[in-house]
Amino acid sequence: MTFPVLEGKVAIVTGSAMGMGLATAKLFAAAKAKVIVADFNEEKGKEAVTEIEANGGTAHFIKVDISNSDQVQSMIAETVEKYGHLDVAVNNAALTPDNAPAAEFDEAYWDKLISIDLTGTALCMKYELQQMIKQGNGGSIVNISSVSGFRPQPNNIAYVAAKHGVVGMTKVAAMENGDKNIRVNSVAPGAIDTPMLRGSLEETGQTEEEFAPQLSLLGRFGQPEEIAEASLWLASDQSSYVTGTVIHADAGYTSR
Repeated sequence: MTFPVLEGKVAIVTGSAMGMGLATAKLFAAAKAKVIVADFNEEKGKEAVTEIEANGGTAHFIKVDISNSDQVQSMIAETVEKYGHLDVAVNNAALTPDNAPAAEFDEAYWDKLISIDLTGTALCMKYELQQMIKQGNGGSIVNISSVSGFRPQPNNIAYVAAKHGVVGMTKVAAMENGDKNIRVNSVAPGAIDTPMLRGSLEETGQTEEEFAPQLSLLGRFGQPEEIAEASLWLASDQSSYVTGTVIHADAGYTSR
């Protein structure tokens, strides 16, 4: 049972057509938020809205490329036009990690990944903050980082750089906006069973049985719903005294 801890709130979840973003959008809707499903994948995004509405939730799809400032600003404007205000945002959209050593990284993919995972997250946070400041009622922003933002992985130079950056920008925004009652936090997932992770396993030729124990003290992959629960707590007033911090939802990986 999900308690209505987001009742009366409007929440944007980027990258919510699948994986952790989809699980987050569904959980937030179950917690009685009005949810903006924001994603570049229109087909999957609209399917997510249909599923949420079929389960009694309220949701609206917005197609967005978060690397494009104009589109991000339009996403915020459409959210406010549709539901009247913005209270919560989960900046989750990201690309599959790169897979090459630092001496040989693909420069084109570097640019593409950084434009989404780092710049795109920064743009979303920028315009979410502007809207929340304008409203004057506070708010909560959750930026999705990764264990790679704390313990670098070889052959992921772009992804590691981006996720370190997400942690840093989260702390800066928290420092700047606490006096406005806008809380900014991060969740750093470990190995979560998503299409992104499955794609990475396929690229590297590893199996779950081989890979999971390397990244989890519990010996298994996490589920998207487990990350969604962490985001829900940070988004809700239950975490009203928490800002500028990171929840490590990683089965103890960063404790070693």
